[in-house]
Amino acid sequence: MKHTAIGLAVSLLAMAVLSSASFAQGQVDLGKRAYEENCASCHGISGKGDGAVRMHLVKAPSNLTTLAKRNGGLFPRERVREMIDGRTTTEIGPHGTREMPIWGLVYRTQGTQPADFPVRNRIDSLVDFLARIQEK
Repeated sequence: MKHTAIGLAVSLLAMAVLSSASFAQGQVDLGKRAYEENCASCHGISGKGDGAVRMHLVKAPSNLTTLAKRNGGLFPRERVREMIDGRTTTEIGPHGTREMPIWGLVYRTQGTQPADFPVRNRIDSLVDFLARIQEK
């Protein structure tokens, strides 16, 4: 009976350690990942507009680290969200086309659910990441 209790305690402890380790590994910065996958090629890993494909664009990509500075010190969360989503903005750019992809449509077609909830979450994660990389 005593060995069973010790074995059970050891098993529970092992499960707790393994669970916490896999939980820690599961902590992914979804906004950073979305940025690296979708934005860094134009805006650069640092967000300063120095991405690898910038030379092939008609208009240079924005420096995303100065959004707050260019907005009186306040990060323009809703405007950034709308620009990323792209489905409701009327701003199409100086050359009559929108060079930046309409990520709201892209994310919606990549999702497994027709609802907009996963799209909003993905965009909100990206906006949160951009807010975190603002120059002080």
